[in-house]
Amino acid sequence: MTFVSRLRIAAALTAAALLAACSFGSSEPISTGAAPGLGLGIYKVGKPYQVDGVWYYPRVDLSYDETGIASWYGEAFHGKYTANGEVFDLNGLTAAHHTLPMPSIVEVTNLETGRSIQLRVNDRGPFAHGRIIDVSRRAAQLLGFEQKGTAKVHVRVLTAETLQAQAIARRNGEEAPGPVELVQAAPRTPVDSENLKPLPGSLASANQGASRPVQLAAAPPAPAQMAEPQLTEKVTVGPARPNAQIYIQAGAFAQAGNAQRVKQRIDGLGSVQITSVRVNGASLFRVRLGPVMSVEEADRLLAKVLATGFSDARIVVD
Repeated sequence: MTFVSRLRIAAALTAAALLAACSFGSSEPISTGAAPGLGLGIYKVGKPYQVDGVWYYPRVDLSYDETGIASWYGEAFHGKYTANGEVFDLNGLTAAHHTLPMPSIVEVTNLETGRSIQLRVNDRGPFAHGRIIDVSRRAAQLLGFEQKGTAKVHVRVLTAETLQAQAIARRNGEEAPGPVELVQAAPRTPVDSENLKPLPGSLASANQGASRPVQLAAAPPAPAQMAEPQLTEKVTVGPARPNAQIYIQAGAFAQAGNAQRVKQRIDGLGSVQITSVRVNGASLFRVRLGPVMSVEEADRLLAKVLATGFSDARIVVD
């Protein structure tokens, strides 16, 4: 059991009532083996939820593509319900994500080794700051970071496989049938906690309706011959990025002056840089500390930035 997994347990206990209510309307403990098996869960997007003071906004995002830090979870959750009503199997090819619909099929690549596998997202998490995905123990073994506990990864949604898995899951039911909000790939640059206008495509603007909702018709019943995508333990090896750098991003801003003020507030924590990037034709000014040499150092630095008041600060890999 990794340190990250123990953190996830503590956070999950804090939010147990909320997460259970989202899934089944009950916070009672679930007995091992009492839940449906893999592939028998419902289709679920879910409502916004809060864990340890952080709000998450589940949404449909077929263009999801992000780099960051992955962790894994195992024994403490084995045989328990996942967020969409399946049973978590630590030896299965599954993962937990903050916002992706369940199920979703993602490709996870360990940037340090180039090893890639496909996983089924059927749970919510991770709830340790600075992690973008929590994979099963078996997935961590295949990706090569079980002993280390964390890895720098690239995660992207596999669109065709995801739509197929979701069509099957809808036959089992869905939490909230009807129109959902479909968003395109958004810049992974949340704004800090100052009273600034949310950026287009940010988590905050998604919550406030900044992205235009698209009304989707209910999916037709899946044909009888359609089968759940079969994930195997096949590992592909591509180009590695062992020198990918880890940073702490305090925020990203449309105005250079706002970025400069944030930089002044955190200058004492380390090397702070302001970099300009173009996103959807507009300039953004990112405030980052680093690079840092390890995930452990990034965790410590992130805690200091959060304590300064920047509640949307996060670890990024670039």
